[in-house]
Amino acid sequence: MFEQSNIAISLIKLLSALLDGYVLLIIVRALLSWFSPNPYNRLVQLIIKATEPVLAPIRRIIPLQGIDISPIIAILLIDIVAKRLLIGLVSALLLH
Repeated sequence: MFEQSNIAISLIKLLSALLDGYVLLIIVRALLSWFSPNPYNRLVQLIIKATEPVLAPIRRIIPLQGIDISPIIAILLIDIVAKRLLIGLVSALLLH
């Protein structure tokens, strides 16, 4: 039982780190929008391909003219929904 809870907690920490990395990608994507990076740059293409599946639906739901706030909404959703679920899983594992 002790080993299973350690493995589960390690997996939850890994998921949390991956979510933090994804949030960082979203921030980099937002910063890139302030500049004119080369659209053929592989790194720029990778960042766009990695973040667009999350940002595009937010833009469709909340269409705004001018300022794109979809990165802010995405980061808040990741923080509120995903991380709170991870905290709930950790609490459930520790109490079980």
